[in-house]
Amino acid sequence: MASTSTHVTVTTSLLVPSTARMRPPALALLLTAGLLHAQAAPPAHSFHIDYDGDCFRKDGAPFRYIAGSIHYARVPRPAWRDRLLKMYMSGLSAVQVYIPWNYHEPLPGLYDFAGDRDMEAFLDLTAELGLLVILRPGPYICAEWEMGGLPAWLLWKPDIVLRSSDPDYLAAVDSWLHVLLPKIKPRLYQNGGNIISVQVENEYGSYYACDYNYLRHLLGTFRALLGHDVLLFTTDGTQADELRCGTLQGLYATVDFGPGSNITEAFGAQRRVQPKGPLVNSEYYTGWLDYWGEAHASISSAQVARGLADMLQLGANVNMYMFQGGTNFAYWSGADFKEVYKPVTTSYDYDAPLSEAGDPTEKLFAIRTVISKFQALPVGPMPPATPKYAYGRVALQKYANLLDVLDILCPSGPIQSQFPLTFEAIKQAHGFVLYRTHLPRDIPDPATLSAPPHSVCDRGYVMLQKEYQGTLERDGQTALQMTGSEGATLDLLVENMGRINFGANTSDFKGLLGNLSLDSSPLSSWLIYPLAIDTAVQQGWPHAAPTKSSSRGGAGPAFYSGAFETPDIAWDTFVKFPGWSKGQLWINGFNLGRYWPQRGPQQTLFVPGSVLYPGRPNNITVLELEGAPPTPFLLFLDRPFFNTTLSRSTAATE
Repeated sequence: MASTSTHVTVTTSLLVPSTARMRPPALALLLTAGLLHAQAAPPAHSFHIDYDGDCFRKDGAPFRYIAGSIHYARVPRPAWRDRLLKMYMSGLSAVQVYIPWNYHEPLPGLYDFAGDRDMEAFLDLTAELGLLVILRPGPYICAEWEMGGLPAWLLWKPDIVLRSSDPDYLAAVDSWLHVLLPKIKPRLYQNGGNIISVQVENEYGSYYACDYNYLRHLLGTFRALLGHDVLLFTTDGTQADELRCGTLQGLYATVDFGPGSNITEAFGAQRRVQPKGPLVNSEYYTGWLDYWGEAHASISSAQVARGLADMLQLGANVNMYMFQGGTNFAYWSGADFKEVYKPVTTSYDYDAPLSEAGDPTEKLFAIRTVISKFQALPVGPMPPATPKYAYGRVALQKYANLLDVLDILCPSGPIQSQFPLTFEAIKQAHGFVLYRTHLPRDIPDPATLSAPPHSVCDRGYVMLQKEYQGTLERDGQTALQMTGSEGATLDLLVENMGRINFGANTSDFKGLLGNLSLDSSPLSSWLIYPLAIDTAVQQGWPHAAPTKSSSRGGAGPAFYSGAFETPDIAWDTFVKFPGWSKGQLWINGFNLGRYWPQRGPQQTLFVPGSVLYPGRPNNITVLELEGAPPTPFLLFLDRPFFNTTLSRSTAATE
């Protein structure tokens, strides 16, 4: 086991004998004996496990890392350097990085590594700042990320068995890894880079399949593409079943657990499957995620610091998950399923040492103090919090009801089908799909419009003759009363709130999974509109379009627009939604994510200054789904509000 003083920096020149200072006879003797290549010192760039010493060895010297997780996909690229520098100045020797497959391969064979998705630029920046990298490239990552990082297009084959030896799944995985891993190989530590270890899969023991052939296949692929010198590992919880199904010979087994755990028992679980080698907690939880409709999660600074100190005292290697959480922009938040479907909030603040906006917190300084007792901290001050600006109140105008602009949002027109089709069946991954049919008969007395249980995935906004009727919800309200005339148009706008990212239900299909019925009589003859809202907004709509007004009231899905100017420098800010219900926000075409103040806990969305235009108008587009206030406006503040929550039952009736 590595002692608390084994964080050693070794100068490469000290590892190689200096032949320049040798006398010629001595050098000749070395050459004659063939000993020049048999030096006692190891190669200048090596990272491996010393099983006898129960530690890692970096360049031959005992090494223990203190690391923190950061997700480049949750942090705007202009902020990467700021966040990583603050992690370095906190005393971390490494960062742990996930690579979300679905973020980089949105369609089969279509790859995106540009801009905010430039994973190689992020890794190069970590090296520039002197941070090592513990890489977790999937293919599955969990991470409270949409579908755990797996692409939704895998579900185009409805019977595919994810995370298994299913040939269709393995073919997709292999294709992806043959694109990704060659980008990683030059950055491995033994190849002169800064990646010291690579995880194969993630918490596989928590998945039902327990398919060792799948893990062996991944191991073979990683070895073939990355070589035999790289340290490959697994991460699992501390339960016996998790470690039984998640570990494999040839992969170093690590565990994850939080501050409330019994450290002796947790590392004892690792020792049962990994009797020798370094102790590793790959995910030491500094906080926790938030779900819509539940209180903002938090863990005290003192508890986090105490647990960290105890592990470091044992000589353990620790990665803090998260060190900075960031934001689930656009539609990237995932969901959990624990008896009911539980979507994750837009904020991934995580109560982490660095806040969602990247600001140092009390928790960070408590952690930094602990680290200072075990190793020297970098010289210099901690970079300060980035400036925040309260831009104040910005009035918005209603642009149009969603049903009045289907020609803009679905230029290809609807798909006709006798019965509803899922998002996956029409090859739409995220966002919204509109389902339209007509009443088959007159309904003078209230009739029940209903959906089978768990078939509206995840929320459906019902309109009859363009008048808003109410909401159907997965694991919530599944029926509405209505009256109407034969032939009246019935619309259901269905929202994907994020695919399940953990457990057995990652095959999480979206849209209408079953047919709607009217007094138990199934409806048929549907028109299905896949809506490309983001494409329209990114092209400047509605601000670049002629003014369009709607005379109907404020209830139901509708677009609102407005603009505001910033000073010569655009600072980070937070936007609040007074009187709004639920929806999506774009500024200058950038999708900032979902807001849902009626459900909470999150009341504000983080707006990075990098998405704003300094000194000129910033265009705001809002899709409100249920109902805007009579005088619609947004309020830009210099601080966030995370913890105002209505109960689930109350929120559902608002």
